[in-house]
Amino acid sequence: MLLKDTRDYQILFLGLFLVLGIGTRDWTLHPEFIAVAIAFCLSTQWLLSSVKGFWSFDNNQEQQPSINLRSALITSLGLSLLLRTDHWITMALAAVSAIASKFFLKIGDKHFFNPANFGIISALTLTSNAWVSPGQWGEEWWYCLVFVGTGGLILRKIGRWDTTVAFLGSYSLLEAIRNLWLGWTWDVYWHRLMSGSLLLFALFMVTDPRSIPNAKIGRVVWAVCIACLTFILRNYFFLSTAVFWSLFALAPLTIFLDYLWSSPRFSWLGEGRRQEAEGRRQEDDEGDEGEGGDKGEIPTHNSTRAKCAASANSTQHSSLSTLITEV
Repeated sequence: MLLKDTRDYQILFLGLFLVLGIGTRDWTLHPEFIAVAIAFCLSTQWLLSSVKGFWSFDNNQEQQPSINLRSALITSLGLSLLLRTDHWITMALAAVSAIASKFFLKIGDKHFFNPANFGIISALTLTSNAWVSPGQWGEEWWYCLVFVGTGGLILRKIGRWDTTVAFLGSYSLLEAIRNLWLGWTWDVYWHRLMSGSLLLFALFMVTDPRSIPNAKIGRVVWAVCIACLTFILRNYFFLSTAVFWSLFALAPLTIFLDYLWSSPRFSWLGEGRRQEAEGRRQEDDEGDEGEGGDKGEIPTHNSTRAKCAASANSTQHSSLSTLITEV
């Protein structure tokens, strides 16, 4: 069902940002390049998932999993928002490398590179006609409100506020110390922080729950490291795309942090189960209240607990019969 999965909200919001950028910022973005990014991301995801599914089916003789294209669509929209090029082949290269990184660059069942970020770095290093424009959103305050509002909704659902707060808090603190050290006015400080691209990175890219550390303490340490490297690359190497290079360089650190602080990996399927359980629990509570009202009785916690247990058992049986590929 539409908007039942948190990724549906991400697709909706990223699509909205594309329309907003093209309509209000006069981006030199060719619509055909957006189509190329979407087509190559989806087709690569479908092809590699089919090969993986066939291999699993051949070896385990179990039910062949279905193919979920939501993550690939999110990656294609992220590339369309951030990557600029003059040739469609470059966009196709970025799309294919982004999706392929999820299948080939991983340890166990976890890929540690953010797919869109990997595609951007691939295009920047392998071609001469790709670039990223960090200032494309300007510094207008209402863009920041839109990004924080929509990003906050996503982060509340997936529980990754800690990563955004650690990154933005560390980076803004380092910039403030540098500003004081150099004796600059605070206008300079806010000018460096009021960037739409920086907020998009902090809210939508560095918080990807499938490629970042699993444990909360690991995510905080990892985000602080990215903020420190971004600060160094931007202020001492004058690299305008410092956030993307920092995320790329420190992505493998995720594996080491997961080894130090183990925690269950985030699962979109688990998120769906949780939402389904909450919905059923609300229905049970409403049902108990209705039955109790008709009979003049007060519903007991035991009856609600028994129905929740039955609902959980039903959910487990349902999940065993429906395998969904999440990569």
